[in-house]
Amino acid sequence: MPTMTNYNPDVLSCLANLSSDEVFTPPALANQMLDLLPQELWQDPNARFLDPCCKSGVFLREIARRLDKGLESRIPDRQERINHIMTRQIFGIAITELTGLMSRRSLYCSKTANGKYSVVTAFDTPEGNIRYRRIEHTWQDGRCVYCGANQENYNRGPELETHAYEFIHTNRPEEIFNMKFDVIIGNPPYQLSDGGYGRSASPIYHHFVAQAKKLNPRYLVMVIPARWYSGGKGLDDFRSEMLNDDRIREIHDFPDATEVFPGVQIKGGICYFKWDRDNHGNCNVFNYLKGNTTVCERPLLEPDADTFIRYNESIPILEKVRKWSEPSFKVFVSARKPFGFPTNYTGKTQPFEGAVMLYQNGGVGYIERNEISQNIDWIDRYKVFISRAYGAGEEFPHQIINRPILGMPNTACTETYLCIGPFDDIQTAKNVISYIKTRFFRFLVMLNKSTQDATQKVYHFVPIQNFSKPWTDAELYQKYHLTEEEIAFIEKMVRPMSVNSENDEQTEEPTDE
Repeated sequence: MPTMTNYNPDVLSCLANLSSDEVFTPPALANQMLDLLPQELWQDPNARFLDPCCKSGVFLREIARRLDKGLESRIPDRQERINHIMTRQIFGIAITELTGLMSRRSLYCSKTANGKYSVVTAFDTPEGNIRYRRIEHTWQDGRCVYCGANQENYNRGPELETHAYEFIHTNRPEEIFNMKFDVIIGNPPYQLSDGGYGRSASPIYHHFVAQAKKLNPRYLVMVIPARWYSGGKGLDDFRSEMLNDDRIREIHDFPDATEVFPGVQIKGGICYFKWDRDNHGNCNVFNYLKGNTTVCERPLLEPDADTFIRYNESIPILEKVRKWSEPSFKVFVSARKPFGFPTNYTGKTQPFEGAVMLYQNGGVGYIERNEISQNIDWIDRYKVFISRAYGAGEEFPHQIINRPILGMPNTACTETYLCIGPFDDIQTAKNVISYIKTRFFRFLVMLNKSTQDATQKVYHFVPIQNFSKPWTDAELYQKYHLTEEEIAFIEKMVRPMSVNSENDEQTEEPTDE
């Protein structure tokens, strides 16, 4: 046990994060990612490494540590070896002026590379090989053409950071250092506010991945939010490109981001991956959940799927379901704004003659029938309302989606909900609700749901049943011939959905993003 007199913690493990979007990488995680690289790199005096999004400099520091040991026999003189490593092999691009100073302090032991206390004696500039340039956004129609930042939010004066990161604000990233790299590794910023409703933000980490691939390194290793598996604003093209790239040879997946970033909640979890330019094939998928690890070699994109199926244990269950070739339940699920009302729309607080009941954020309101602009023929039929946003940050086992609400005739909803149906009679609607409440149903939703957002597409893997009768988990497990182990996995991942009263469905309020 260390004592107060001999305990010497790594300062980079003690840093407070800049924000939930710019998260410092713990040294332990940096080393786990570096362990994905072949060991012979550390004995190669010509290998070059780039971190294009330096924050604390931890990746560069740990690379230097490994090279210092690996090149000991090739370059015996310690100072000569350090000078060679720092000037010829390790390069970084800081995301802010402050992180540039921090990264130089981590790598060179001095905030200036040519300073009195720098471990390097061969630099003649303060920045060394860790550069920072203040970059301005390029605005077009109120958005940055490179990262999509909102001009109203980020058109700032010289006293504030622009968050226009150099690496992704150029069409020619190869000109930044004018050299090729064997390894690009890092932890990019995750998102920028986009000026939308509430705390709306758009991801930017995918731009770093795409730009790194343009440089065509031998290896690319990055840690990014896992929501790209099946969701994320504007990530459809990125998801398709990633899932069809058989050079991604490893993914390490953490549904609970606190397992790698202590104290940091990242909705949908986190992952890091290794892209190997010269090596094609299936991907080794590592799942880490509550101390348990599973590994499975499989394609990133399963047959007939358009998203990444996260959990290895779920693959045989899904295969059994899909053997039935049943239509997808998502055909019953509406698109956003099923009746044309946005989330922030509210009806009158009291009913009045001729009013339609409106399920809205925080409860119900009352509106004139002629205010409804879409799906007017649904108003007087039975349907099921379900929150469009729910969970993704709760502890396992998950509920996955909010409790469904029975929509009687003369009802509608805002964008807070999706509408399932409509149906001709109340019993069919109730039977659909019984199915939604099963763990089986919600497990299949979970496979496509990586964040709070539960749009129509998260229901893609759920098959339609015969809704002339209600459904139970026992019946569904038997129908699809699930084993005891498969049932146990479903019930470990999904908790029961309680029913408190006959009116339970009609009183549940949504949890919005």
